[in-house]
Amino acid sequence: GEGLSKRLGHLALRNLREAECEPLAVAALAVLVGTAEAVRPVHDLGELAGLLDLAHISRAPAKFDEAELAALSARTLHQMDYAMAEPRLAVLGVADAETLWAVARGNLAKFSDILVWQQVVAGPVTPGASGLVVEAAVTALPAEPWDGTTWKALTEAVKASTGAKGRELFMPLRLALTGLEHGPELAGLLPLIGHARASARLRGESA
Repeated sequence: GEGLSKRLGHLALRNLREAECEPLAVAALAVLVGTAEAVRPVHDLGELAGLLDLAHISRAPAKFDEAELAALSARTLHQMDYAMAEPRLAVLGVADAETLWAVARGNLAKFSDILVWQQVVAGPVTPGASGLVVEAAVTALPAEPWDGTTWKALTEAVKASTGAKGRELFMPLRLALTGLEHGPELAGLLPLIGHARASARLRGESA
């Protein structure tokens, strides 16, 4: 609701870059805010140019909202395809980049958050839970090779042996396997973690 001033350092591109705002999100907000078009993520500048219609610009003053930009930046990452992300993942040294990107991009607030999930996959991770459910998972852990069905097979076996279900089933396993209470679907993460690391974490070892 206030005026923007270069002299006072308002909205400097340098600051937005340091905050890891996605460039396409900055462009989309700059073009679409104050128009009849909903502010939304775009895949490229060509798509954004197609949305611009000078007849749809409101006569009322547009208002910049930092929270809206942060949310738009995250949504831009969530829809970003691997081809666009690949060069940046290579700079960060991300392993299994294409698979990890597909699994984790929906949980990113900023691009560098992918390193959090690489750490979860490759370790070391200190397990965050123990107990009957986790102990049952050690026994029920299937042999490799693993794929997108492994998590379901594991949880069904643990549910059958312990009677646990819902949060009391899934949260201890997530904490033991990732050390975190939230994150991408374990159906996608578990094959990347692999049998050796998963088995060690379920036994309470840092791996």
